[in-house]
Amino acid sequence: MKKVINDPEQVVEEMLQGMVAAHPQYVRRVQGFNVLVRANAPVTGKVALVSGGGSGHEPSHGGFVGRGMLDGAVAGAVFTSPTPDQVYEAVKAVNGGKGVLLVIKNYTGDVMNFEMAAELAAADGVQVDKVIVNDDVAVENSTWTVGRRGIAGTVFVHKIAGAKAETGAELAEVKRVAEKVIANVRSMGMALAPCTVPAAGKPSFTLAENEIEIGMGIHGEPGTHRETIRSADEIATHLAEKIFADNPLKAGDSVALMINGLGATPLMELYIVAHKVTALLAAKQVKLAKTFVGNYMTSLEMAGFSISVLKLDEELQKLLLAPADTPAFVQF
Repeated sequence: MKKVINDPEQVVEEMLQGMVAAHPQYVRRVQGFNVLVRANAPVTGKVALVSGGGSGHEPSHGGFVGRGMLDGAVAGAVFTSPTPDQVYEAVKAVNGGKGVLLVIKNYTGDVMNFEMAAELAAADGVQVDKVIVNDDVAVENSTWTVGRRGIAGTVFVHKIAGAKAETGAELAEVKRVAEKVIANVRSMGMALAPCTVPAAGKPSFTLAENEIEIGMGIHGEPGTHRETIRSADEIATHLAEKIFADNPLKAGDSVALMINGLGATPLMELYIVAHKVTALLAAKQVKLAKTFVGNYMTSLEMAGFSISVLKLDEELQKLLLAPADTPAFVQF
């Protein structure tokens, strides 16, 4: 294993210290916990958003803490759900009096621990609600999951629900918008090569030199199948067609597109994929409101990418394009 680390058992702790040192204008740490919150948290009179999960998906989730997105992010151990007490501390730290919305990716541990934290906070009189993101069309009832997995489409929930919260909307309205995003976003990914969890010291799975896995999850969970590597256009078309089949688009629809790198895929290759998916959307006479290309929800140094397509209405498009200012996402 070759990694730029000190101690495999300290990677999350030292990463969080580094994020605070690099971005003090955006985030501060809740003392004693693996929790980052907005530097000015709690923001009085605004619904707060908290998300999180296992570390190793950076910039998710701490990179999206800031104005217009998340108020708090909870970091578990690598690929491991944060504990209920960590989530509970995040909720307390960001509560500005209008309630807290938990944005949870659909993994059994995350759902259970975030729900336990919500119960603890509610017992303290904090108004808490939740949404569960399940945008991955690849498989159902996979490793760690009952139902579909939550992957990179979660970033659209952070952005749009965060924008809604900035307007001063009530908790029920912020949740409604988040659920509308979840209902309209679909994603699917693939892997070229595995990643190595620092504490494990060896790759999480193996692929032959000419082999790829279609539908791979962000923790290395199995996908739909393995096959011989094909061209970028062929791979992109396969993933996009699965997404389109699950959430059909018609001429005149407006969408947002995300081509998300899993950690080790060059931007050159992500842009090649973006070119093909853009052409597929154009052939359907679908309007492309915004395209995002880059690393948004990674899997350590896994090579591969995912495609996310969000069907927009006027409300979602306005909120998507609203300003945001976080360490990993700046939009004016």
